[in-house]
Amino acid sequence: QVQLMESGGGLVQPGGSLRLTCAASGSVFGMYAMGWYRQAPGKQRELVSAITNDGTTNYADSVKGRFTISRLKNTVYLQMNSLKPEDTAVYYCYGAWGDIGARPANWGQGTQVTVSS
Repeated sequence: QVQLMESGGGLVQPGGSLRLTCAASGSVFGMYAMGWYRQAPGKQRELVSAITNDGTTNYADSVKGRFTISRLKNTVYLQMNSLKPEDTAVYYCYGAWGDIGARPANWGQGTQVTVSS
């Protein structure tokens, strides 16, 4: 059983920065990709970024150049810079057994990010 605990959401002005953290605990072993989805009101959940055990990363086109994902063992970080109002959403950490495109198996509880002046 794997548990994911998120932190770091909040309210920020446009152009500001936030860092999200997600720590995995429990039976984490082998290839275990981690990353972030987000869901805005009235929209489908979308993949934001992901990272594998060996540091391979991917990003949604909408966040490239502004967000950076990193990982230390089973903790993943999402540094979000130059935030825009359209980044407002609930951000969910996930874990997936396998490579970067693996289907999510575990989810965090979600953390709200609001970008507004």
